[in-house]
Amino acid sequence: MYLGEVCLLTRDVPRLAAFYKALLKTDNGSDDPFHQTILPAEPMLTILRDDGIRAGQSMCIALTVEDMDEAYAHVQAIGAEVVEPPQKRPWGAVNMSLRDPDGNIVYLRKLP
Repeated sequence: MYLGEVCLLTRDVPRLAAFYKALLKTDNGSDDPFHQTILPAEPMLTILRDDGIRAGQSMCIALTVEDMDEAYAHVQAIGAEVVEPPQKRPWGAVNMSLRDPDGNIVYLRKLP
């Protein structure tokens, strides 16, 4: 397992993505209102729409795993609160989310 991504959470993905694209002098060619990858090399920088399960947070981390079934079993074994079980995303990754002891969202992901 390794740090694969820093994800900024916002209610306005296009606005925040435009800021980081300008700041980093890059263009991802996307106007997706839900999810945008600003820096594609790991650790990645992404912007994700806050849909309420992360109330009060503006950042989360994503850890890349090789085997999602093994990672999911491990998370359950250590008693972490699973927010969302593993599921395939439109961009091809399989993600799950859990809360750390302070309530922060941590994503585990298996890349396509």
